[in-house]
Amino acid sequence: MNYGLIIPTLNAGEQFQTLLEQIAAQSLPTKKLIVDSESTDDTAQLAKSFGLEVLTIPRKTFNHGTTRQLALEKILPLDVIIFLTQDVLLHDDESLAKLVKIFSDDSTVGMSYGRQLPHANATNEAAILRAFNYPPESQLRSFDDRKVFGLKTVFASNSFAAYRVAALQSVGGFPSNVPLCEDMYVAAKMLLDGWKVFYAADAQVYHSHNYTAAQEFRRYVEIGKFHAQESWIRDTFGSAEGAGKKFVLMKLSILAKKNPLDCVGAIFRDAAKFLGYLIGKLEA
Repeated sequence: MNYGLIIPTLNAGEQFQTLLEQIAAQSLPTKKLIVDSESTDDTAQLAKSFGLEVLTIPRKTFNHGTTRQLALEKILPLDVIIFLTQDVLLHDDESLAKLVKIFSDDSTVGMSYGRQLPHANATNEAAILRAFNYPPESQLRSFDDRKVFGLKTVFASNSFAAYRVAALQSVGGFPSNVPLCEDMYVAAKMLLDGWKVFYAADAQVYHSHNYTAAQEFRRYVEIGKFHAQESWIRDTFGSAEGAGKKFVLMKLSILAKKNPLDCVGAIFRDAAKFLGYLIGKLEA
């Protein structure tokens, strides 16, 4: 198989060099591209120095789906395409190989995403979220699994994921009309089309965010817009409210044991998420 790698970038910062060094140590991919939104630091030059091709786009035109589709068309032909975000760090020299192994093992898999571990500076809350969303056991999901997992059936991540190009093209590629969650959109389309989604727990990266309440609010406004705009996903796969409530209660229980004061900030951020989500649904 022929493998490619795409990373959307914007002022990627000092950690980006470490990521590029880690990519250079991997056994694959053979074609590597960053699609850069007019960085004002040395992101593009640094990528070129590591042998990556650079596609520059106007910053104002960036869109999670459209930009990925543009980069994909630039790098084809390929059998499998890997997407990373600029803020991940690879766990080991086989992280990418482990992520894509399933495509050789199972011809029915259209998408694979790997396990995310918290960065060293992650807050307790951020670390708990990673443990909840990315368990240590791998999982293969098909359309029928919606009866068990509900909306979690189409959970995925654009930070560390790979796609069988034939499967991606069969569902129309990445969407151009969604504010974010293009990974969930594609996963849902693939499952409806008879493909499977694989969670590769042994393929690992470090990736987490210590979001403020304001940042969470803005994110969940966009998530609310997405769910309202693409209501067919919830209609088809079900709701995530049960899993969300379970996570919040579990998180607060753990935080109370570690540092009770963390519960105050967590409750404030959860309230910001909920309010942002409701506003986003109304604005869509």
